[in-house]
Amino acid sequence: MTGLPLAAGSVAAEALVDLFVVLVAAKIGDEIFKRLRQPTIIGEILAGVLVGPAVFGLVDLTEVLQVFAELGVVFLLFWVGLETRITDLQEVGSSALRTGVLGVLLPFAGGFGVGLALGESPSTSMFLGAALVATSVGITSAVLIDLGVLGSRSGRTIIGAAIVDDILAMLLLAVAVGVAAGGTDVVGLVVVVMLALAFVAFFALGGTAAMRKWPGTLAAPRFSESPLLPAVILCLGLAALAAEIGLAAIIGAFLAGMMVAETKEQHPVEEEVAPLYAFFPPFFFVAIGMQIDLGALARPGTVLLLVGVTALAAVTKFVGAWLGARSLGKAEAAFVGVGMVPRGEVGIIVAGIGRASGVIGERMFAIVVGMSILTTLLVPPLLRILARRLPAESAQSPEAAPQS
Repeated sequence: MTGLPLAAGSVAAEALVDLFVVLVAAKIGDEIFKRLRQPTIIGEILAGVLVGPAVFGLVDLTEVLQVFAELGVVFLLFWVGLETRITDLQEVGSSALRTGVLGVLLPFAGGFGVGLALGESPSTSMFLGAALVATSVGITSAVLIDLGVLGSRSGRTIIGAAIVDDILAMLLLAVAVGVAAGGTDVVGLVVVVMLALAFVAFFALGGTAAMRKWPGTLAAPRFSESPLLPAVILCLGLAALAAEIGLAAIIGAFLAGMMVAETKEQHPVEEEVAPLYAFFPPFFFVAIGMQIDLGALARPGTVLLLVGVTALAAVTKFVGAWLGARSLGKAEAAFVGVGMVPRGEVGIIVAGIGRASGVIGERMFAIVVGMSILTTLLVPPLLRILARRLPAESAQSPEAAPQS
């Protein structure tokens, strides 16, 4: 009777040590990059590279860490969904819609075409295209707040277009996952697209409409003294449902966040989910870093390919967004175009899913993660320069000041 508890305790102790090392490493990276005024996710990813097999080998990616990483990406997308409302699309107008759509079509076509040109399979090419699609709302909005232009016309256009990007990216990711799982025959592809459309439409439109009609839904259950538990149950439930029908779990989490955003409990839920958002996502980003094979980037031609993919990601997103926003004028269109470039966590999430499903190899995984890091690092200083050229009425919008 004594042997089993000791063995279990040994496994538990090892898991606790791994979680401790990962979390401390993540927060050290977070602290350093905050002081450098750079996106903190980059510090967390680099922390994963250092503590993982690529450098010091302090931690292996065990099943426990994988579970924490999965919860991290689920709560990350739930948080993004909380900041995304369908009604926002109506407020920013047609320019944001055009910017979002063109900012998806050109990068996806470019990534898919490059994948095929490199001899990759259609499913791998789809993942590459999907990784180039979505703008990082969190990174761009943080820069806009720092610049005091979040409420300006160009700032609202960027956020609205990024919302369109997120929805289309979730749909493209669902299709890519379905294609990777079930092949590329026309009938199967149509089924995947229809299933993804039905799932997204039902919860993004029907679910949010239901929450608007009954805004007190989360406060109704008597088993919880706060709306947090019903919100988390909804998040995990939709994530599990999405995974069960062959879509990515993060799609369900994202839609759950959008539904909660329509309730009167949105702000209390944001406050109570904040600790979960602070605790779990770092495990995901460190896990991403732990999976990066530095040897893959050292191979002949890989660095050149990384530069090429990064340039493709930046140019196609900028051109698509600029075309969509050109009615705002040259200065604002350029600001919007650059503001849409960061891929950040979204590109990394797509790369992680592609790697986990076996569609993306070590070399392509390292390239996509590298592209996401580079676009994230390059954009903030460029936006600071372009913000000085914005028209006075745009840059000094009364809504632009961040809320304290």
